[in-house]
Amino acid sequence: MSALWQLCRYRHNAHWVGATHRLNRDLNRYHKDRTDRAREELCADIGASFLCADLGIAPELEPRPDHASYVASWLKLLEGDRRAIFQAAAHAQRAVAYLHALQPQADLARKAA
Repeated sequence: MSALWQLCRYRHNAHWVGATHRLNRDLNRYHKDRTDRAREELCADIGASFLCADLGIAPELEPRPDHASYVASWLKLLEGDRRAIFQAAAHAQRAVAYLHALQPQADLARKAA
């Protein structure tokens, strides 16, 4: 599996755990509000990066085709809210902890090795 494929999968996992019955991130306006969408996408990308780092997966240097639009939305978000990066990182860390808690400890140690 390529690192890009893994990163994409982990991004989707970070979104998945945000559901109301899991970590209860407010995703109601995700499809309606660009700022809320940027906030959630930043959280998912940070979470995916954390997961890749935890599992020793080196990132690929080739950007995703949609990366420029994501970065532009993040910059706009961060210009308007200086705390957004810290909030996104905190949500991402909670997502990663939730996902790790779903894994048997032996399996997690094996993957990290």
